[in-house]
Amino acid sequence: MKKLIYLALIIFLAACGSKVDEPSTDEEILSKISEYKQQMSEMNNKIIELEQQLSSSLSDDNAIAVTTKKMDYQPFKHYIEVSGVVEALHEAYISPEINGQVMEIYVVEGQRVKKGDLLVKINSSITESTIKEVETNLELAKTVYKKQQELWDKNIGSEIDYLQAKNNVESLENKLETLSAQLDLAEIKAPFDGIVDDIIIKKGEMAAPGTQIIQLVNLQELYVNADVSESYISSVKVGEQVVLEFPSYPEIHMEVPVYRTGNIIKSANRTFKVQLKIKNEKEKLKPNLLAKIKINDYTNDHALLVPSIIIKEDRQGSYLYVVNPKDRTAKKTYVETGRSYHDETVVSSGISEGDIVIVEGYSQVSNGSKVKITG
Repeated sequence: MKKLIYLALIIFLAACGSKVDEPSTDEEILSKISEYKQQMSEMNNKIIELEQQLSSSLSDDNAIAVTTKKMDYQPFKHYIEVSGVVEALHEAYISPEINGQVMEIYVVEGQRVKKGDLLVKINSSITESTIKEVETNLELAKTVYKKQQELWDKNIGSEIDYLQAKNNVESLENKLETLSAQLDLAEIKAPFDGIVDDIIIKKGEMAAPGTQIIQLVNLQELYVNADVSESYISSVKVGEQVVLEFPSYPEIHMEVPVYRTGNIIKSANRTFKVQLKIKNEKEKLKPNLLAKIKINDYTNDHALLVPSIIIKEDRQGSYLYVVNPKDRTAKKTYVETGRSYHDETVVSSGISEGDIVIVEGYSQVSNGSKVKITG
């Protein structure tokens, strides 16, 4: 085939170099120039034709193997990814409301308790003794008051004695009520159903208000809190679905609504709070566990997507390679790109639906390379 091309060139050169009558006038010169140009154009067309025949005659063994993707429209979603932290909805660092020595601890770490179950008892012997003393005094005061009332009803005795007896009874009743409340405070009970996660104090040690003695947690319901840049405040709305994942549990993937958004932008880092509320029925998730929240900030239901890695750059812009179905050659095609997420990029212009884009083997081809599609 190459011999044919060379032969055609030789014939053309011979024709051009053959002896011809020298033109004598300007008109003849112009006529000859036009004639030669016509011959050159015809010869160039023949050369191109022969080259195309030669290219099509090459075997697939000489072509570059590539994998392609046929372009079609598909949905594309872009997400903001932020880190979050798990927080228990019900978690308490329990401390006593009165001073005293720990007399008894009724639970162990890891034990499940119900609301109202007794956890710890503080020494209340002084309060109990005082209650007995007040109860005795109250019994006497009631007897005196009853006698004074009987006399007062018969118009016997003074009013002041009657009123003092009545006041004494009421005062002792109030004191007894206060002491009973104090006695209740000596018994520390579970404020909600949960798990005793930690017991800080030991039997016999002194406990005081504000000093933690037990950590109680309920894992059935959890919050996930995250700080999101103020740039995305318009993209995050209460009730909108977000994707929630956990690096420690790759198999857990859920879509949950935004439970609450903060009303203040933190000046230190220019972020606002986003909070999710989730069920944790199997109790796999724990407080302070790291979470990843994906918030959808852009959606295109009619997008042409290509792997981001196949898009290259030169001085003219971004390009990729498209297969010409007629001669199975690679064509360098310049494109305009849109948003990218993970390993996919939206192509906004430059290619159309139905185009065949090279997605593997693109680094081995150049413009016009013969290709063999393997996938």
